Amino acid sequence: MEFIDQINKKKHSYRITRRDLLKMSITSACATGLFLMSGKDNNSFAQTEPTKIEDDSKYIIEARYYEKLPESRIKCVLCPRECKVADMERGGCGVRENHQGIYRTLVYSRVCSLNIDPIEKKPLFHYMPGTTALSLATAGCNIECKFCQNWEISQFRPEEVRSTYYPPEAIAKAAKEKNVPTIAYTYSEPVIFYEYMFDTAKAGHKVGIKSVMISNGYIQEKPLRELCPHLDAVKIDFKGYTEKFYKEYCGGELKPVLNTLKLLKEIGIWFELVDLIVPTLNDSEKEIEEMTKWIIDNLGPDVPLHFTRFHPAYKIKNLPSTPLKTIERCYDIATKNGLHYVYIGNIPGHKGEKTFCPKCKTLLIDRIGFYIKSNNIKSSKCPSCQTKIPGKWS
Repeated sequence: MEFIDQINKKKHSYRITRRDLLKMSITSACATGLFLMSGKDNNSFAQTEPTKIEDDSKYIIEARYYEKLPESRIKCVLCPRECKVADMERGGCGVRENHQGIYRTLVYSRVCSLNIDPIEKKPLFHYMPGTTALSLATAGCNIECKFCQNWEISQFRPEEVRSTYYPPEAIAKAAKEKNVPTIAYTYSEPVIFYEYMFDTAKAGHKVGIKSVMISNGYIQEKPLRELCPHLDAVKIDFKGYTEKFYKEYCGGELKPVLNTLKLLKEIGIWFELVDLIVPTLNDSEKEIEEMTKWIIDNLGPDVPLHFTRFHPAYKIKNLPSTPLKTIERCYDIATKNGLHYVYIGNIPGHKGEKTFCPKCKTLLIDRIGFYIKSNNIKSSKCPSCQTKIPGKWS
């Protein structure tokens, strides 16, 4: 079986073979079988033959953000859940464990998904268009979205998912040798493998490889501030704009995500937003109006906002895929309210995939799915009217 599936066969052919990875000094891995994202859809996985893990200790290091409490208890201060964890118990994410008053992450270098993707797949549309990202994940998440596309890894504990040991330097070296300019922390929730992401991003920067975090934004201020200097861009999944939706369908809260977005704006790192539109649950005109107005008031008109089409998955299989007219209505509301860069996702070939100059309406980037047909941005500007187009273009 192929070690990594080929993705987007029509326009892209990116592959890392087992031999390639061995050459890149990842032979230190005790191969346990690796779930790999397929380029055909986000729900399909390939796997190698599993072998027994004899020693999990290589995956375990002390967590960075926690406070010690009496009786060997701890309080995690990495994400807004602030789990209070007794000795030999785990936090809500399932990947952090209290061991005699020392909080430990169990997923350091414990990669369960590895692939090379177009950067547009994240999606990031204003970050190095037409390039690729070495995308990786470990098991686990700090919320539970009932519509999760990758629940096979995000909603399981690490010992329940086949994984392979890839230390930070090996990932950075792999990206460098395959001429992949970016590492993407994605598929599950990067916040829960924070220490691994932090060290891998640093290792990547040492050899000229950038890093992007694809996250739900459920993280506290201090760890986010300390992480951002080692990242080059962030994409936040903005699940909806009501506390009710976050509580009932994501097991989280809206306010911490809003705080994360305002903090990213303050820090000055490039970031984009994605809102998965689930029919009847977060698609009301009132909600989209309020959300887009909040974005304008707090983040400004230049943050890209992607409205993406829901497909039945995980615990929500009773609803249909989002109607095209619903996605287009969201697009129209956001544009009317003054957002300059609004996109439509999961509908290949739609006009909403393209980037236009907000001033003169010149077509700047022509996209079909994850494929870039043309990129007319010159020196970060519109070639027709010289309007500056925000983003990271090289």
